[in-house]
Amino acid sequence: MGKALYRKYRPKSLRDVAGQEHITTTLSNAIKSGKISHAYLLTGPRGVGKTSIARILAHELNNIPYEDAAIHLDIVEIDAASNRRIDEVRDLRDKVHILPTSAKYKVYIIDEVHMLTREAFNALLKTLEEPPEHVIFVLATTEAHKLPETIVSRTQHFTFKPIELETIVGHLRTIAKAEKIAIDDAALTLVATHGNGSFRDSISLLDQARSIADKITAQDIEHMLGIAPQTALESLLETIEQGNAKDLFAQLTQLREQGLEAAKLATQLSQQIRAKIIADNAYLTPGINTLLYGLLDVSGSSQAERLLELVLLDYVLSRSPQPSTASVAAVVTTLQPQVDQPTSRQHKPKEAPEQPVKTSATAKSAASKTTEPEPTEQKATEEAPATPSTSANEAHEPFTTESWPVVLATIKKKYNTLYGILRMVEARVEGSTLTLNCSFAFHQKQINESRNRKIIGDVIKQQSGQDIEIVCVVVAKDAKPDEKASSEATLSNVSDIFGTAEVLES
Repeated sequence: MGKALYRKYRPKSLRDVAGQEHITTTLSNAIKSGKISHAYLLTGPRGVGKTSIARILAHELNNIPYEDAAIHLDIVEIDAASNRRIDEVRDLRDKVHILPTSAKYKVYIIDEVHMLTREAFNALLKTLEEPPEHVIFVLATTEAHKLPETIVSRTQHFTFKPIELETIVGHLRTIAKAEKIAIDDAALTLVATHGNGSFRDSISLLDQARSIADKITAQDIEHMLGIAPQTALESLLETIEQGNAKDLFAQLTQLREQGLEAAKLATQLSQQIRAKIIADNAYLTPGINTLLYGLLDVSGSSQAERLLELVLLDYVLSRSPQPSTASVAAVVTTLQPQVDQPTSRQHKPKEAPEQPVKTSATAKSAASKTTEPEPTEQKATEEAPATPSTSANEAHEPFTTESWPVVLATIKKKYNTLYGILRMVEARVEGSTLTLNCSFAFHQKQINESRNRKIIGDVIKQQSGQDIEIVCVVVAKDAKPDEKASSEATLSNVSDIFGTAEVLES
């Protein structure tokens, strides 16, 4: 069985460690000058060299050659994840008094030290503070914030940083050359990028890719990682910016059929948008922050594909103007005179409360001269409250099918996701019943949620004063040809965007 590349090319001395010069230089100088600490704490992300440097340090402190397979009795490695209880630490505390067998120092390397229990930390504390002169502790962890301050303060703390992209690419190129792996620079860059600043992860990806082809390209790496090509990302972002919902869903469907996961696609889109904002501040458009937050939630969703569709659709809708199709314009034009008439009458009631206040002061001064104006002013005071009530009732118009676009426009202001679904259904009003014809069962399920039904009903009642019964049904695309043609004209071929209902239900 062959040896993994990340183990084969693990550094054997401090000078071989790449990307952490601020640490290796300090440790090398300390060893040369003999200024050795009794405890070191190494913290940072995974795969950046913490364990490797801990082992190298243990060997160089004792002037022992470091060989991967060699085991030295005076260098003890402990996995805190498996030895986290107080009993194991007490056993360690008792053994530290035993002198080294052949080396100058007995070095204890405790990996993932944050996993120790609170009781175990307390048991270790005194020994860590004043260990025997022949004992050195090297603690390593990826989660320094979980360590008690009492532990951190008793160590020399070294913080590792993620490795820079160019450093990783250079290291990968050296390994590829040594292993006779034919891979171009674009592919190496892609491997390093998805190594997320970790040498170990990047080398493992290179090890995985070595058998893909005789000459490895960036496209081979994209297929291996299951990520979208750069051209596909650019095209998708352009479609989003143009607000083209049909092309958006067509592209998402195509990427899904190619085996691309929604969570990875969301991450790529986030990275691409971030890069564009950094490159050009003009890309910081309204709604972009909400889009980034939404993409962040996709990876943790149980329905990642659906959430990604809705997040992107929300952004498209936020950039689109209010519904302004010919039918909506006609409805608004038709309703305008009816709405204006009561509105003009409502200007007077606004002044009505002010008039009694003014006349009441006038009445007091006029009372000494004559009592005849009082009945007239008293009448105005009594009639004023009745005017707004009458106008409010006249402002309500019966809810009809033609009123639906106005309801949509109101819902969009506060409930973008619900609006994105409702704009894709056909609405029909008969008496006090609103029938919503959906093309897909997924949309029917969302609309039938009690919260969404209440929102729709409240908006309709606010505008018409009517309590409407809402019925939501799924209608096959070929069930009613005349209705299908009307739906396509109004909704811009939404059924072509989504495909079949079975796909959305999968």
